[in-house]
Amino acid sequence: MYFCTTMKKETKDTIILYSADVRSILPLPYADEGIRCGFPSPAQDYIEQSIDLNKELIDNPESTFYGRVVGESMKDANINDGDILIIDKSKDPQDGDVVVAFLNGEFTVKTLDLSHKEEGYIQLVPANNEYPTIRIDKEQDFRIWGVVTYNIKKM
Repeated sequence: MYFCTTMKKETKDTIILYSADVRSILPLPYADEGIRCGFPSPAQDYIEQSIDLNKELIDNPESTFYGRVVGESMKDANINDGDILIIDKSKDPQDGDVVVAFLNGEFTVKTLDLSHKEEGYIQLVPANNEYPTIRIDKEQDFRIWGVVTYNIKKM
């Protein structure tokens, strides 16, 4: 387990990172016909198909990690305290991706803004107006650690 923090005023936003163990198979019952959100449909007596979330959610097992969110800097993007992020280090980050970034010795989860790249900087944008946008230029110790591919949340 890795423990990494980012600071916001006097409170902390934290992401706790875990390696993804995709060696195990956990087939779960799967409603392949879909679950209707309108009028109810007759229920099946049993479900024969199964789904393995490792296969469904993880494209690159050797470069995928889980991260548990602690903090509120991305709450308006529906990334909340306690959510589990699936992070792929092999993905090429694109403008608008939610990324885990390493900045000046600390990790943070933000939206990547590449619109100022021609001007010599990029930005990490929070999804909570109580947090400032972070401007990144070449003087800073910065790298994108991974791209968030899924957000798992408790209902």
